[in-house]
Amino acid sequence: MRDTWLQTLQGIVTIRIRGGSPSALVNEAGAAGIRLWSIRYMPEGEMECELTVGDFFRLRPLLKRTSCRVHVIARRGLPFWLRKLERRKFFAAGLFVFLAGLYLLSCMIWDVEVKGNVALTEEQILSAAEAEGIHLYQWSFRMLDVDVLSKRLAQRLPEAAWVGVDKRGTKVTIEVVENRTAVPPSLYTPRHLVAAEDAVVTRIIAETGRPVVKKDVRVKRGDILISGTIGTEPNTRTVVAKGEVRGVVWYSYEITVPLVSQSKVYTGESKTRWKLLIGGRSLQVSGFGKPPFERFEVVEQRQQASWRGIKLPFGRIKETVRESGMLSRELTPEEAGHAGLLQAKAELWTKLGPDIVFRAENLLHEKTENGKVYMKVLFEVEQSIATEMPLVQMQGE
Repeated sequence: MRDTWLQTLQGIVTIRIRGGSPSALVNEAGAAGIRLWSIRYMPEGEMECELTVGDFFRLRPLLKRTSCRVHVIARRGLPFWLRKLERRKFFAAGLFVFLAGLYLLSCMIWDVEVKGNVALTEEQILSAAEAEGIHLYQWSFRMLDVDVLSKRLAQRLPEAAWVGVDKRGTKVTIEVVENRTAVPPSLYTPRHLVAAEDAVVTRIIAETGRPVVKKDVRVKRGDILISGTIGTEPNTRTVVAKGEVRGVVWYSYEITVPLVSQSKVYTGESKTRWKLLIGGRSLQVSGFGKPPFERFEVVEQRQQASWRGIKLPFGRIKETVRESGMLSRELTPEEAGHAGLLQAKAELWTKLGPDIVFRAENLLHEKTENGKVYMKVLFEVEQSIATEMPLVQMQGE
């Protein structure tokens, strides 16, 4: 039978009954309103049972009438736990300080979140909130009611149509609905689209403006591709040239690749360190000392405590110290050259964007010397070659 919370508060005693008539004692205890449970018979006519501390002292008159003797074999419950605490005063004081600190920490604001802002910056909203007493490490009981805070923040932020404040545990959420005003369209001045690089045109599509060049025509940097001037003299006007122009551009790369490549690997050995997280501070509780590895990498995992979806201001941090090493691998000149080409292409993709297309690669020079492969490569890349150039109109035109 599981103990109830009331029995635990009263204290529970497990006794062993010897001699006399245990069955008669059970009957008389029931008649006297003394509750015995978990009754079990033992060898040699003995019996064990459980009862509360108050009923234990009421059992004495019945023992004399039934010629039974009792021996206490176990005690549990709040009275016995408090008695142990009396013997361990320092532990009791530490427990009290811990619970008091935990309560105080739960009465502070540990997180302020801003939602819904677009034009208003988070710094503006947090500054207005701080002026109303909403900030980190603020006592919860010092804050005004959330409805009052919402109205005051709305007055401090005239750009907001509505401001809502929600407090749950140690977290405050400020939700903002901004005034919706029409955004004026961007103003464009008349312009040409000109070549950003020397290239051979592979595709030209003019949405507005007049195309000046055709496919397979070689252009130089600065040449007009799509003109912003349309019509014929004297009936001409200027527009904002728009369109797409792609062309083949040549890039020369000098590549150096060592024949011995170094890469980081993990040996599988690791060590775990634990830290206690309280607020924004951490305290290491295990895994002291310098890691026993010459090379290592630390991987951190934060585990924040939560209750009903509310993050609490404490938790733990698991740090895994993983041993690492360097693995050397010898490459053939062909493998090194292939790796160098891939590296050069990756650099071009990073520099020019993902819409480029490699048309060809021409190896101009290659040699192996001093444990390295030296290459000079010419890449043919198809890319967008158009850039904007404002069209300046002379006065009187």
